[in-house]
Amino acid sequence: MSKKEMVRVEQLNKSFGKLHVLKDVDLTVDESNVVVLIGASGSGKSTLLRCINFLEMKDDGKIFLEGEQVDKDTHNLNEIRQRVGMVFQHFNLFPHKTVLENVIEAPLMVKKMPKNQAIEEGKALLDKVGLGDKYDVYPSTLSGGQKQRVAIARSLAMKPEVMLFDEPTSALDPELVGEVLATMKELADEGMTMVVVTHEMGFAREVGDWVVYMHDGRIVEYGNPDELFERPKEQRTKEFLSSIL
Repeated sequence: MSKKEMVRVEQLNKSFGKLHVLKDVDLTVDESNVVVLIGASGSGKSTLLRCINFLEMKDDGKIFLEGEQVDKDTHNLNEIRQRVGMVFQHFNLFPHKTVLENVIEAPLMVKKMPKNQAIEEGKALLDKVGLGDKYDVYPSTLSGGQKQRVAIARSLAMKPEVMLFDEPTSALDPELVGEVLATMKELADEGMTMVVVTHEMGFAREVGDWVVYMHDGRIVEYGNPDELFERPKEQRTKEFLSSIL
């Protein structure tokens, strides 16, 4: 049985001024797949994620969610963003709100969820990311890894169909990276559809269903982790991997 297609981009192009950042990118993400984007900084990975979430508007090409073509002229992008959660390098938590208040803010404000339900679900999500003892503390008291796990819980609170992660561990101290990756691995094990931009090759190899290597705004090569890491076909991929592994 073929898996349901969750995200598809066709011939996506994006420029910032004279800088052509995405060049005819095609990508398909099926339900419950973890697709990991790798490549040097500036290769277009984060811009691709931001286009999928409509934080950046494409110049050209098509974006489909669950088979439906989505465009800023035909869809309410705020509603689309509820379906596609995003976790950034920087946590962007509200400093004046407790951890639990951070998690329940969007369900209350955007989804108009009853407060007792939002609290119950918010606590369950914080338990899930290993922060059940932190409901009532403020973000300033947390480590970077804990803040990022709150950010993941906050994104999950909107019950997205797809989760995008933009280098979620790159701002963390090395000893805190593991706890965030463990949370992401658990989500993957539960069948969450995920697109992850990361420099953590161990995670890409262990958790990714597909690894996509980007260079200079194009997808150079993609395959399952064994193929891509052990037997890359393209010279550029070989050079990139030899420079980092």
